[in-house]
Amino acid sequence: MSTSSPEAVKKLLENMQTDLRSLSMECKKKFPPVKEAAESGIVKIKTIAARNTDILAALKENSSEVVQPFLMGCGTKEPKITQLCLAAIQRLMSHEVVSEAAAGNIINMLWQLMENGLEELKLLQTVLVLLTTNTVVHDEVLSKAIVLCFRLHFTKDNITNNTAAATVRQVVTVVFERMVAEDERFKGIVEQPPPVQGNTNRRSVSTLRPSAKDAYMLFQDLCQLVNADAPYWLVGMTEMTRTFGLELLESVLNDFPGVFLQHQEFSFLLKERVCPLVIKLFSPNIKFRQGSSSAASPAPVEKPYFPICMRLLRVVSVLIKHFYSLLVTECEIFLSLLVKFLDGEKPQWLRAVAVESVHRLCVQPHLLRSFCQSYDMKQHSTKVFRDIVNALGSFIQSLFIVPNTGNTAAVSAPAGGSGSGAQGAAQGGPGTGGVSGNLTTQAAFEYRGTWIPLMTVSVQGSAKATYLEMLDKVEPPSIPEGYAMSVAFSALLDLVRGITSMIERELAAEEEAAAEFREAHPDQEWQPQPGAHLVWEEMVSACWCGLLAALSLLLDASTDETATENILKAELTMASLCGRLGLVTPRDAFITAICKASLPPHYALTVLSSNAANLSSKAYSIQGQSVQIISPSSESHQQVVAVGQPLTAQPQGTVVLTAKNIQCMRTLLNLAHCHGAVLGTSWQLVLATLQHLVWILGLKPGVGGALKPGRAVEGPSTVLTTAVMTDLPVISNILSRLFESSQYLDDVSLHHLINALCSLSLEAMEMAYGNNKEPSLFAVAKLLETGLVNMDRIEILWRPLTGHLLEVCQHPNSRMREWGAEALTALIKAGLAYKHDPPLAQNQRLQLLLLNPLKELSNVLHADIRQKQLESVLQILQSQGDSLGPGWPLVLGVIGAIRNDQGESLIRTAFQCLQLVVTDFLPTMPCTCLQIVVDVAGSFGLQNQELNISLTSIGLLWNISDYFFQRGEAITQELEREEEALQKQAQEQGEILNRPFHPAPPFDCLWLCLYAKLGELCVDPRPAVRKSAGQTLFSTIAAHGTLLQQPTWHIVVWKVLFHLLDCVRTSSTTADKEKIESGGGNILIHHSRDTAEKQWAETWVLTLAGVARIFNTRRYLLQQLGDFFEAWEVLLNHIQSAALSKNNEVSLAALKSFQEILQIVTPVKDSDKAADAFAAMGVPPVLIDPLSASGPGRPLVRSDSLVERLTRYNGAELQAPPPGEESALEDSALWWSAWNTWYRTGTDSTRPPSGPTEKLSFIPSQPFLTALIQIFPALYQHIKANFSMEDLKKLGVILHGAVSVPISSDASPFILPSYTEAVLTSLQEAVLTSLDVLQKAICVGPENLQVMYPAIFEQLLLFVEFSCKPPQYGRMETKHVANAKYNQAEWVALNYVPFAERSLEVVVDLYHKTACHKAVINEKVLQNIIKTLRMPLGLKYACPSESTWKLAVSSLLKVLSIGLPVARQHASSGKFDTMWPELANAFEDFLFTKSTPPDNLSIQEFQKNEAIDVEVVQLISTEILPFANFIPKDFVGQIMTMLNRGSIHSQSPSFTEAEIDVRMREEFSKVCFETLLQFSFSNKVSTPQEGYISRMALSVLLKRSQDVLRRYVEDERLSGRCPLPRQQVTEIIFVLKAISTLMDSLKKTQPENVDGNTWAQVIALYPTLVECITCSSSEVSSALKEALGPFKDFMQPPVSRVQNGES
Repeated sequence: MSTSSPEAVKKLLENMQTDLRSLSMECKKKFPPVKEAAESGIVKIKTIAARNTDILAALKENSSEVVQPFLMGCGTKEPKITQLCLAAIQRLMSHEVVSEAAAGNIINMLWQLMENGLEELKLLQTVLVLLTTNTVVHDEVLSKAIVLCFRLHFTKDNITNNTAAATVRQVVTVVFERMVAEDERFKGIVEQPPPVQGNTNRRSVSTLRPSAKDAYMLFQDLCQLVNADAPYWLVGMTEMTRTFGLELLESVLNDFPGVFLQHQEFSFLLKERVCPLVIKLFSPNIKFRQGSSSAASPAPVEKPYFPICMRLLRVVSVLIKHFYSLLVTECEIFLSLLVKFLDGEKPQWLRAVAVESVHRLCVQPHLLRSFCQSYDMKQHSTKVFRDIVNALGSFIQSLFIVPNTGNTAAVSAPAGGSGSGAQGAAQGGPGTGGVSGNLTTQAAFEYRGTWIPLMTVSVQGSAKATYLEMLDKVEPPSIPEGYAMSVAFSALLDLVRGITSMIERELAAEEEAAAEFREAHPDQEWQPQPGAHLVWEEMVSACWCGLLAALSLLLDASTDETATENILKAELTMASLCGRLGLVTPRDAFITAICKASLPPHYALTVLSSNAANLSSKAYSIQGQSVQIISPSSESHQQVVAVGQPLTAQPQGTVVLTAKNIQCMRTLLNLAHCHGAVLGTSWQLVLATLQHLVWILGLKPGVGGALKPGRAVEGPSTVLTTAVMTDLPVISNILSRLFESSQYLDDVSLHHLINALCSLSLEAMEMAYGNNKEPSLFAVAKLLETGLVNMDRIEILWRPLTGHLLEVCQHPNSRMREWGAEALTALIKAGLAYKHDPPLAQNQRLQLLLLNPLKELSNVLHADIRQKQLESVLQILQSQGDSLGPGWPLVLGVIGAIRNDQGESLIRTAFQCLQLVVTDFLPTMPCTCLQIVVDVAGSFGLQNQELNISLTSIGLLWNISDYFFQRGEAITQELEREEEALQKQAQEQGEILNRPFHPAPPFDCLWLCLYAKLGELCVDPRPAVRKSAGQTLFSTIAAHGTLLQQPTWHIVVWKVLFHLLDCVRTSSTTADKEKIESGGGNILIHHSRDTAEKQWAETWVLTLAGVARIFNTRRYLLQQLGDFFEAWEVLLNHIQSAALSKNNEVSLAALKSFQEILQIVTPVKDSDKAADAFAAMGVPPVLIDPLSASGPGRPLVRSDSLVERLTRYNGAELQAPPPGEESALEDSALWWSAWNTWYRTGTDSTRPPSGPTEKLSFIPSQPFLTALIQIFPALYQHIKANFSMEDLKKLGVILHGAVSVPISSDASPFILPSYTEAVLTSLQEAVLTSLDVLQKAICVGPENLQVMYPAIFEQLLLFVEFSCKPPQYGRMETKHVANAKYNQAEWVALNYVPFAERSLEVVVDLYHKTACHKAVINEKVLQNIIKTLRMPLGLKYACPSESTWKLAVSSLLKVLSIGLPVARQHASSGKFDTMWPELANAFEDFLFTKSTPPDNLSIQEFQKNEAIDVEVVQLISTEILPFANFIPKDFVGQIMTMLNRGSIHSQSPSFTEAEIDVRMREEFSKVCFETLLQFSFSNKVSTPQEGYISRMALSVLLKRSQDVLRRYVEDERLSGRCPLPRQQVTEIIFVLKAISTLMDSLKKTQPENVDGNTWAQVIALYPTLVECITCSSSEVSSALKEALGPFKDFMQPPVSRVQNGES
């Protein structure tokens, strides 16, 4: 309810009346005047109430009268009355019904009361009410009221004292509030203040309005009073204290700064009065030095007085806070003073309050900025801001320094010192509010044994002081230990917080403005205000040193996590601010501080330690490393959470990480994470530190470069507590996030980061040299992480990144390089997989840039790196193979960069890549890369580490060739386009296009490259590779050769095929003959492949066969090349040298090739036989089949026309060959060239060795010779037109030579039939076939050919001789097969019998046909035949085979049956003269052989043989003797003698009794005898001579018979009972048989032909025969019977002698 409402007014009136009544009642007795006044007052009030509408105004007007009774009441000095009156007066005041005059009266009355010391409290109350309820009191009245309060303040009563103090304060406030209200009222009115003279005196208050004037006077007097001068306005002051005055000054200044700032008069007061006053009062504090003895100084120094000093500082704080702008110079002085007060020599309390004051400044960043602008940035000015910060810093430092010994008390009393002895006392001190319960340790700082507790002094950002507020204390309080430190610490933090947040706010505002400006004016450059930046930079420059020194020390000393956190946060914000402002040195300094704090003490990290001295000073180590959890050590003030290895080149002891280190590390991570953009070159520091920490904690990089906790490799040296174990994943996570956040850095910052990582990595590499200690992989892992997250701008960092990683990959430390490779390959894979914009396919440059490091890795010699490289290639192919495009050459280059020294696993991986490429990616790569693919595949073929890969790569080449074939057209087009472009480019540059096989078209070149590569593989040292490559080469040429253009074939023939043949020939001829031991393990090498030479032989065979096949199948194409004949000659030369090589396999194959190019079909039978023979020798038969599409059974007949043959491959469409092509094959030059080759080959291979046999190195094999000879018949068909006698002789030499070659004993069982079977070997058959072909050709040929017949006979007869006299091969010893024990003889002569016999048959046949030919007659062929047959006939049983002589006889008989008539015909010409003696000798040698029949001959056999003899005699009797007149006499004589000899039997001594009659050749003797007799008694005896011969013979026979009989009889008689010897019995039997034969002949003959003498002799035998009758032998008896029987025919009466004589 307001005081002016009707109800209030009514109430007031009532109260007043009541008061007056009470007054009158009280004063009734003692003070009547008062009573009267009171009663008249009642009347007065009633009157006013009745007359006026505005009662209050009326009351105010008459207030002097209304108040009067009460004033009088007060004058009574009666307490009760006085109280009543004062209450009433207050009621009036509160209703504002007191006028100025009345107020004056009231004050005067109060003054009197005061002087009398009555109702002091009530007085104060009244004054207060009077001054606060209205503004009627002014000037002297006001000053009197104020003085009154002051006087009451100095009473002895405590309560009054305090109340008065409060009242004074309130009154002072009221005065100024009135002034403020007055200013408010006049605000709108602009007054022209009168000009102020330069030195206006203090009284110039005329310009001020009333309230202002009061305020001015009051403030001026307060200054006077404090200064102990007389007041001007406050008259009546009796005493005053400085402390109170200062408090009042402070409150005015603090509460009404506007007054001083708006009014010059007041400002003037501040400058002229307050500041000098303050400075004057400060002087004792400034001069005082704690601990200096007063004796030393001349004048006693006034001691600083706590209450004043503290209040002065408060005043100063207010002055600086509010009036800094007015008092710049003065403030400089104040601030300097403040700084001085922090000095260590000042008393503790002084330093404490000074620090509190400084703290107050520190929470006002704008103020601090002003300091900086006003002082630090001005020339010749004190650097106040810098000094403040430095002072704080040195203050903190000083607290840690134990006080010097001068202050003995401090040292001796543990409670006073700041040593660690004071710990207990301090904990019990006033500051323990910060300790919650006794479980937690007290937050404190500890440094070098000085322990200072930390208290909670104020809320962050506000400076709530403790000692500056102790206004009641007179004595300096005792400051608890740690208080000053705590305040200073808060001040520091607040300072940093304030400055940084202020500057950052302004920076942010500026950036926003810049952004807006750029939006509005995109074309213009934003110009910031330079001033602001300068200030910020100056502020930072001024304070950073001090801050850093203090913060580092505190960080070092801090034992409390929160405190540490705050310090780190301060350092962090400073570092980031410096970074933003571009102040490198301070930024690096703060970062270095954090870094150092993260690492163990005295950790040797070069980046951080500028001086190496402190590194060696101390090393921590903890015993019992094996203990996993370390209890916090009691000595250390830090909890140890980890023990690890330091990252140094030399192994050292362990180092310890404390919880604080980890905390600092997190700050470091935070710094890097949030402020990476401003770190610049300090990345180096940050990362180096993190690297070391990560190392000590044992974090190891995992996939993608993230670090995971992993046990350290070396020993149990890394020990982690559970506390840190839980932290590790977090740390590792932050670490990763740190590098992930690099994607938000700008390019420059990113480069800083990369450079820092690279140089870190270089250091790690340096350190890892020369030892195999686990290296630090931090940098490498983080380079990887950084690269991975910055893929979108990978180009800008790719080169430095990969360049460095490549260096890492070459590091000798395996773990190091392994990670280098891991990082590099991961980056490349990620780079290729990343969705770039534009995509890689359209950004060829980027793709090549990404792939290039992969290629560079090929230069690294370490296998593990190459393995990694190749594995990643495999992954790239699997994931990005389709999109490699222009990157293919690089990728292929990597795959192909294999070397033999790399080991097989590498090669295997590389090969997997290649296989993938060939199977999946050929169609996706540019055709220009196909050649590279061929080269790479080839290089895998040539590597010698892994045979299977070589073989498989050859298979790949085949697949590649197939691909070329299928995609031929597309490839051709693309290559030709490319070629045109290159051509153009080359022309522009004026160079010639340089590529292999240049003139050939590009597609053909591709093929040529393939062929050339296969060609290289064909001469690889390993046989399996050669074989495979050879087969592939020839198959590809055969299958796809049709695609080549004709001129390209020229290159194929000369550069590929012949070149290959040359190489193979050279290698084969120089190959090693040493036996190769089995190829390790359980692989056996077949004996046919157990030397390098044999293995090369196989290659030679394959190659030659392949080339021959190409010549065969592509002949029509090749013949169109200009130099076909030269090529043909070269090929034949190769065939010849192969055929003559000292290797059966090669030589035989050469002949097969020879056959093939001559398009000769091998008779199946032979190749089968040969194959069998070879199989037995262990040579795979595959090699013997003509190596062509046709197997052994399918002849390469020319009848399947060439077109068919050519289109057989892949149905390639070809034009029919040009007409006349078949005839071209007949080109005689080619055939004669072939004949010469055949001849040279034959001559060289069959020429017997000349030297002694030991030196014998090589004898051609049977299959070889067979094949050689088999070639002739077909070859002959083409050359027969010009085949001369000369050529025939050459042929003969070869045939003879071939047949003479012996067989090696180990092959003989396969080639020779068992010797009893009469079978020809293939070779012999071939030889005969050749002769047969010739003979047939002569037969149908022209006359002039027939001269060759005798030569053929001669040749055949030579062969016939072999039956008895096997040919000699040089001087070799051969055994006949029959008695060759295979292991004894190295060489076995063939069984030539069947061959000789067959030759003989051929001779007979041929003679049959040609007996009448002139040449045959002239050349005495018949004689030669007989001469040749003499040998077997003569040997008879001694012949190697009995069939031989039997055949010889039958052949002789056949030949003679044809030849004798011819001989008789030409008898006159004498051409056969020499034949007859030969014939006679032949008969004689045969019929009377010197050889004896074998013992085991059966009777039947013997009889058969005898029959043959008989046949011969019959031939003589039919074909020769009847024509004796045409036959030379000597010959006939010889015949007769022979028959005579045959008829007289000379027994052989070896017969048994039983066989005797058979073995005597009785039949033969009989026939001889008969023939002899027949011709003896023949009437055709042309000459007496002949008859004489017969008669002679008979008489000899008869005489001999007579002798035998006589001797027998005699012996019989003598022997008595004993039987006679078998021979004698046999003989007698034969004689008896002969006699019976003779008797038969005589019976048959014309009697006139028989000579009388003969009869006489015959008859003379009779008696002798009769004498024999007595013999005991039954055999003799029966023979005798037969002999005696015929005599009966002559027992008839004799005719007259005359008649007989006439005959």
